[in-house]
Amino acid sequence: MSRTASVTENLTDYESDDLRLDLRWWDALNYLTVGQIYLQGNALLREALAMEHIKPRLLGHWGTSPGLSMIYVLLNRLINRTGSDWIYVTGPGHGGPALVAAAYLEGTYSQIYPHITSDAEGVLRLFRQFSSPGGIPSHVSVQTPGSIHEGGELGYALAHAGGAAMDHPDLFVACVVGDGEAETGPLSGSWKLPNFLNPRRDGAVLPILHLNGYKIAGPTVFGRTSDEDMVAYLRSQGWDPVVVEGDDPEQVFRDLWAALVRSHEQIMALRESARGGDPSEQIRHRWPAIVLRTPKGWTGPHAVDGVQVEDTNLSHQVPLSGIKGNPAHLQILQEWLEKYRPDQLFDESGRLVEELRALAPQGDKRMSATPFANGGRLLKELPIKDLQTYALDVRRGVTTHESTRPMGELMRDVYAADVTEDGGGTFRLFCPDETASNRLQAVFETTDRCLQAPLRPTDQKLSADGRVMEVLSEHLCSGWLEGYLLSGRHGVFATYEAFAMVSASMTIQHVKWLQHAQDLAWREPVSSLNILLTSTCWRNDHNGFSHQGPGLIDSLLPLAPGVVRVWLPPDANTGLSIMDHCLRSKDHVNLIVLDKQPHLQYLSMEEADALCAQGAGVWDWASNVGPREEPDIVIAAAGDVPTQEALAAAELLREWTPELKVRFVNVVDLMALLPEEEHPHGYTDSVFEDLFTPDRPVIFAFHGYPRAVHQLVHGRSNPGRFHVRGFSEQGTTTTPFDMVVLNKVSRYHLAIEALRRSLKRPPRWHELTAHCNQMLATHETYIREHLEDLPEVRDWTWHG
Repeated sequence: MSRTASVTENLTDYESDDLRLDLRWWDALNYLTVGQIYLQGNALLREALAMEHIKPRLLGHWGTSPGLSMIYVLLNRLINRTGSDWIYVTGPGHGGPALVAAAYLEGTYSQIYPHITSDAEGVLRLFRQFSSPGGIPSHVSVQTPGSIHEGGELGYALAHAGGAAMDHPDLFVACVVGDGEAETGPLSGSWKLPNFLNPRRDGAVLPILHLNGYKIAGPTVFGRTSDEDMVAYLRSQGWDPVVVEGDDPEQVFRDLWAALVRSHEQIMALRESARGGDPSEQIRHRWPAIVLRTPKGWTGPHAVDGVQVEDTNLSHQVPLSGIKGNPAHLQILQEWLEKYRPDQLFDESGRLVEELRALAPQGDKRMSATPFANGGRLLKELPIKDLQTYALDVRRGVTTHESTRPMGELMRDVYAADVTEDGGGTFRLFCPDETASNRLQAVFETTDRCLQAPLRPTDQKLSADGRVMEVLSEHLCSGWLEGYLLSGRHGVFATYEAFAMVSASMTIQHVKWLQHAQDLAWREPVSSLNILLTSTCWRNDHNGFSHQGPGLIDSLLPLAPGVVRVWLPPDANTGLSIMDHCLRSKDHVNLIVLDKQPHLQYLSMEEADALCAQGAGVWDWASNVGPREEPDIVIAAAGDVPTQEALAAAELLREWTPELKVRFVNVVDLMALLPEEEHPHGYTDSVFEDLFTPDRPVIFAFHGYPRAVHQLVHGRSNPGRFHVRGFSEQGTTTTPFDMVVLNKVSRYHLAIEALRRSLKRPPRWHELTAHCNQMLATHETYIREHLEDLPEVRDWTWHG
């Protein structure tokens, strides 16, 4: 095992004056961190502290911040020595004031936010804005220059770091993992990164597992784990860790510097070996990692009111939380701040002194200014062919095809055209072991699945240089893609619909990030997060109830309208049109729901493009009224299976009750149902009523939970006229048609509902109702005897 003694033998590159300056920079960061938490006045301690100088609400997290700041200081020195490019990913994102302080001392903060000036007044504004109304959040949020990871919801730091490194061959990503975060499931899975990071074409991730021993209420598991066990665990995951620990700042700085130099040298040697050798040879390697043990709340008050605070969980947030009305606590804060000697850190004007300013890297080499953390600065358009290349030649309602297969062909050609000299590119598909299952396997005509582990002769479409990222973890797929996008790339996350809920919270957090990023002019737009849900609830009849759930739609609908888009294409050509749009879009989260099984096809490429541009449209060929005629009832559908059932219902009504005037509407852009003031895609009332009429009953066959449509049409004229049938949590292993029967979305249920809700009773309505009920009874008997659907259902096509 590598111990501190073994990494401190060669310190020739770190002289005593280097250490002195770095410790002073660290003092400045710690001072600014404490000031942001506590002070609303007297920012540079130019007079004795008084109660009026203390904020009325003390918010923020001190415990992790000194460790984060120490790492930042030493990485800056490494950047200056090597000229390398680094991103700093802060897993313990609650240490936000430390990263804000770093961006301020580097000068980036004042460049981006000119009102936070580099003087005493600017320091005061920096303090007053932190965790304050009209100010900035407490975490390493989107407002923090250099951040691609807020670190509020724990578990995703290492996944984001891995994604950011992919296809950035010269980039280094320092990823600080807190020992609280290390207890989460997503982070535990993230340690597998060495099996997927290719030193030939990818950047490097340097995990720094910061073990300060405690989370908010007690000790952490890794904090109480021995060094031997920690090293063994990380080695088992493909890392080569070194341990640095201590509570003496001078010694820990020296040891951590040596560990960082060692890690940098290992990475450079690994790159040289990988990029200078035979490209056909598989590279066996371990990536460096650092286990850093320092006290929680380091350099803060050791004890308060006789109770130890430093190096305990009590320093996690605000060590002195009861200052107001407590002069003794105010005195402790005064002494704490004075320990950092602010009079020696800032000159008379309040600006950082010159010899410390000189320590910051210059320009884009600053971690707070790097374009790799503002990915829109690096973004290039994808080479996408004309969609006619992949379009299906459709015989309306008769042609059958796997609707996602053309998307795989489109992505295949994107991969082929998007290759850089180092074998990388700017596009990747991320999928939990389901690329072929989701009918996207055409991508394997161009590239392979990526794996850095040993290969076997029986492996197929698997190589170290493959660029399809398959790992059986929705968290990793989503996290890698998010990091990949935020550092200036493009991609798609494809997964089974039900299991997208595994990473739903990650998606929600990404929406929140983009929502605030859109308000920051300095944040350049990034490529959208594109989520393709296949193997949907309606056609997971072979897997059963656990695989049946459309919940991600409901998770995203209430979120930021400037970000969220939900697409429900009815067929392959419509899916192609949507995918093309989504791959070209920026700053959105696009949810595309399209089943992988063979389905009837309805629209030509031109018709599909027109429908997608409109968001929804009347299908005159499926209606029995003219465009300007008032219907008796509207049948609407959103989603592939609901569209088929709604069309079959419309055909039943046409055959049995031709006097009933039916308009058929298909909705592909779900957000268009919202009023125009609630979403950029929302329809005006006049457009909405042109589709659905002002007052006629609407029978809506919907892919997801019915409540979603009711939520969207709330506020429209007479929303109670919308009668929505959708997934109602009825599922099992059964036949495809039985799934729609169980959830009462079948053609027979829809036809009965249309007759029941219609304002007029056409001749033979009762006969059609009886026929539908009889067919439902026949269906139930038939599938139990024959174990498949009725031929008239199974082989149904549109006859018009």
